[in-house]
Amino acid sequence: MRQQRNAHRSGTAGLDRRHFLAGCAAGLAAWPLARAAAEGLRVQRLAWAGIRLQLPRATLFIDPLTNPDTWGSALPDALIPVDDAVGDSHVLLTHLHSDHFDAKAVAAVLARGGSLLHPAGTQPQPVPPRARPRASALWEPQLLGDDFTVTAVPAADGYGDLQVSWVVLAGGRRLFHGGDTLWHGHWWRIARQFGPFDAAFLPINGARFGFRQPVSGQPGVLTPEQALAAARILGARRLVPIHYGVGGMGRYVEVADPIARLREAARGTAIEIQPLAPGAWLDWGDGRSS
Repeated sequence: MRQQRNAHRSGTAGLDRRHFLAGCAAGLAAWPLARAAAEGLRVQRLAWAGIRLQLPRATLFIDPLTNPDTWGSALPDALIPVDDAVGDSHVLLTHLHSDHFDAKAVAAVLARGGSLLHPAGTQPQPVPPRARPRASALWEPQLLGDDFTVTAVPAADGYGDLQVSWVVLAGGRRLFHGGDTLWHGHWWRIARQFGPFDAAFLPINGARFGFRQPVSGQPGVLTPEQALAAARILGARRLVPIHYGVGGMGRYVEVADPIARLREAARGTAIEIQPLAPGAWLDWGDGRSS
């Protein structure tokens, strides 16, 4: 009888935890974020796949890149400084490849301390001395101060390494950041739990890799058409392309003219394509603060 009671309690605890997380996700989808909404969220594109989310008293970076040695002359993007964060500072990593986890950029952001969130099962090294690393399990919302609510959601890595995408709620906005994911089957669940999105930052270069043998010949990153399809499923109002622009590399080849292909794929849809040069800020275009 005692074993039955313990088993019942254990099962109930697991069920309660699942109900709690589901309730959190549902509540976050409807949460008005009243204080932050009044202040407004600004979003800046950084180099490659990086973005900065700016509120008056806090700053969140996703995959910041400032190290010129990462891509060398193959990437013409301006490398935007990240050592000027306002208020509390936080960094989210989609995965640990060097073009997404730039240790120098992370150290610059978190020189005064702050949260460093990374996929559960990974261990970013080195960690800045004053940073607070936090492994992030899928589907579990996390509060960063009073300003940002972030959730790691599934992604698919071209090399099979651990990777997540990030859902961010802040300033009355909902954003999706897709790192350098390729196509997968989780888009619909992400949309059900967190969509629709004000903006989706998605990779578009459809790169084919020659670093591992035998070469697959298949894209290891979303193509422009796949990025548009993902944005449509997610219910994104606008798609901001990231993770494109590398050239002159024999073993890393992007699709030709990814922005033109993305615009063509979006023709006839309601999704706004908003390319941003590194350093530029997103225009929300709805009369609210940008």
